[in-house]
Formats: sequence, C-alpha cells, structure tokens
Amino acid sequence: MQKIKYIKFWLTVFSAMLIGSQVIAQDWPQFLGPNRDGRYVGLPINFNWPTGSPTEIWRRTVGAGFAGPIVVGKVLVLFHRVEDQEVVEALDATSGRQLWSHGYSTTYRDDFGFDEGPRSVPVVSDGKLFTFGAQGKLQALNFETGETIWEVDTKARFGFRKGFFGAAGSPLIEDQNVIMNIGGRNAGIVAFNKDSGMPMWTSTTDEASYSSPIAATFGDTRHAVIFTRNGLISLDPLTGEVRFEQRWRSRLRSSINAATPLVIDDVVFVSATYGTGAIAFRVHGNELEELWSSDEVMSNHYATSVYRDGFIYGFHGRQEYNPSFRSVNLLTGEVQWKVDSFRAGTVTLADDKLIVLLETGELLIAEASPKAFTVLARAKILPSVIRAYPALANGF
Repeated sequence: MQKIKYIKFWLTVFSAMLIGSQVIAQDWPQFLGPNRDGRYVGLPINFNWPTGSPTEIWRRTVGAGFAGPIVVGKVLVLFHRVEDQEVVEALDATSGRQLWSHGYSTTYRDDFGFDEGPRSVPVVSDGKLFTFGAQGKLQALNFETGETIWEVDTKARFGFRKGFFGAAGSPLIEDQNVIMNIGGRNAGIVAFNKDSGMPMWTSTTDEASYSSPIAATFGDTRHAVIFTRNGLISLDPLTGEVRFEQRWRSRLRSSINAATPLVIDDVVFVSATYGTGAIAFRVHGNELEELWSSDEVMSNHYATSVYRDGFIYGFHGRQEYNPSFRSVNLLTGEVQWKVDSFRAGTVTLADDKLIVLLETGELLIAEASPKAFTVLARAKILPSVIRAYPALANGF
C-alpha cells in the first residue's frame, strides 16, 4: 500500500478596489504554468490571512507522486499512484468532486527508497491530456472523458533508461508535436504526433534529465530548448534539427540536471548542482554568448527559479544540505541577498509576490524584490515531505 499524502487548495477573496478593473482568469495547463516559467497572471490571490492561514476550500487524500496538479477551466487534473496503478483523475476544481478516473498498472520501484509515484506534471492541449509515467509510459487521453486516444511504451520502443529516479520531464506541446526528453539509446529526444502518437522525428542520443523542455522564440525563429543529462540543446521543433548546444553537466556520475531552463527575451539561464552551477547565455542566431557562469551564485537542485524585473529568485544548493534562498541579477550573476539554511522547496511567482512551498509543508509569501527578502505571510498547510509544485489558477 502506498503512503497516503494530502493535497490542499484555497480560494482568494476579491478586494472592492478591483471592481471595474480588467482582470482575466488564468488556467495552469502544464508544469510551471501557461508559459512554463512559474509565473501566474490572473485573478488576484488574497495574501491577507486574518486567521494566520489561507482559507481552506477543500481537502482530500491522494496517492504517491511528485507530479503537481494542473487546472483548465473548472477542471483540476491530478496524476498520482494508488497502490499498483498510476492514476489520472479529473476533479471539480472548486469542490474536489471526481469527474472521471483513468488508471493503468505500474511496477515502478525507486532505487533510493523515495516516492514511487509519477514525477511528470501532465499537460492539456486542444482537448487532449498528455501524461508521462515513472516507467516511461506516454499517453494521450480525452480531456473531457479520460478515454485513451493513444499510448506509447517508450521503454520498449526507444530503450528508455530508468536513470536514478525514473522518468520525470513533462511533455512539451509545440504545434502538432509532443516533444519528449526520452533518453533512449538511439533516440534521446523524440517528437510524437499529437493526434496519433506516431513518432515524427528523433534527435540526439543524450540521456534524459529530470528537467522539462520549453519552447522559445529568438528573433523570428522558434526553438525547443531542452536541458538533457549532457547539457543545454536547442532544436527545430518541427524537424528535430539541432540549432545550438552547450555541454553543462557535473563530472560526477551520481548527479542530475533537474531545473527547467528560463528564457527571458534573448537570454537563457540554466542551473544545476553537484559542482555544476549556473550559466547565462545570450542567443545570437544559432550562437551563444556567455554572460556569466558560477557554482557559487544560484545552483538549483530540482526547483526551477523564477524571474521578475531583471532578477532571478530561487534555491542555491543541494536539497539534503539545507540550501539557501537567493536573489540574483540575471545579466551579471551578482547575488543581491541570500537567506542561508532555508530548507528546500519550490517557488512560483504571482505578480510581485514569491510563493514558496517548502518540503516541510510550510507556505511562505514574500516580496519579489532585490532589496531584501521580506516575508508577508507564512503558514503550515501540509505535512512533509512536499516536492510537487502547486498550481495557481483562477484565484485559487
């Protein structure tokens, strides 16, 4: 029997000052939100907690996993493991009521005794829901009904290698392609047709990382940017042709690349631990200009940093060593401030507020300012250990 964990949601209250203002709702349809950068822009979230904790709307028990929820419209999707099945559930986002459930058997065992549920956050596109299980099963479901449209066993087809912690990168949807960092022996990166699941192209022989790919436009050219086991690589998302690449990995075999790259205009920020560190590039066509690199500035272990107004906010150091939390100038690598022995967790951004969810289950709201780390609110909302990202959607 899998250990039962908990998931919790809360609802904001509108301020009267917002009446008549043009504020739109926003979904959270994939890992790190609409633009895969950890940034929420939508109905305001109320960080004024008179009782010392956010208002709880509903709570329910769920299975194992590090895959955070996504929200599209009034539907919340959770991908987790219940006993010997990886289960995809659609829930009413306002009540937690189950709308449908789809499951398949799994025998995944974690070599290090960590969580044995799925790691990859699902993604919704054009009425289809895509999931990637811990053993490399990729599937497309009907978002309204949960019925299977297609599925691919990437381990059987491409020689997917388990690595240390199974499959983790979330699917990237770009045009008609589902782009995956598979890490197969003869197919490092694979694009599948969104409608049929047929492979469209394969590229590289890079091993998979635990980072999720992103799409970006440099100049007038669209790129799929992927942080593989070996380093940063950019591909033509339609053909798989390599545009640029930069090796960026630890010399230690027992190391991982996990944080997702950040793209801000023509600058790419990549970060990892295990003696690797961070590097910032400026993209010129298919060429890279290094702006700075260091292992002493912002070495993300598994949590992706966020960006606001010239500065990056995130965790520096390995999870098991109580990393610090920092603000860093994107273009120079200068550390603006740091809070040592902060504990590991995740960080997202809502307007000018940092939303930090620690592994201990404590939620912190702080100013996203390079001047100082100022905590506005904090509350213990979940039991540990929490590594799944929260979803920020429609004021919840």
